[in-house]
Amino acid sequence: MRIPNLLFCFAPNSRIKIKMTKKSTRRERFEKVAAKRTQKLLDMIDILGNCSNKSNYEYTDEDVRKMFSAIENKVKNTKASFGNAISKEDKNRFKF
Repeated sequence: MRIPNLLFCFAPNSRIKIKMTKKSTRRERFEKVAAKRTQKLLDMIDILGNCSNKSNYEYTDEDVRKMFSAIENKVKNTKASFGNAISKEDKNRFKF
């Protein structure tokens, strides 16, 4: 007979037990971590957009193409890793 994997959590200052499976705690941890990391990435993309101000920066069309090509490749590889088609071919840092 197999015993299910259950975790018992106690609320602070309480005698109430909450049953949680390992699967649900892993899901909750994913949601928490992925949400924070996604928001951080979106914020950084907004900050990168500030570099488009030609009054403050000088850049070429080739610079922009290289920059977004690197971003698109990294997004493609990361997305593939979620589909079990892990592609870790490019560990290099971005550079012009």
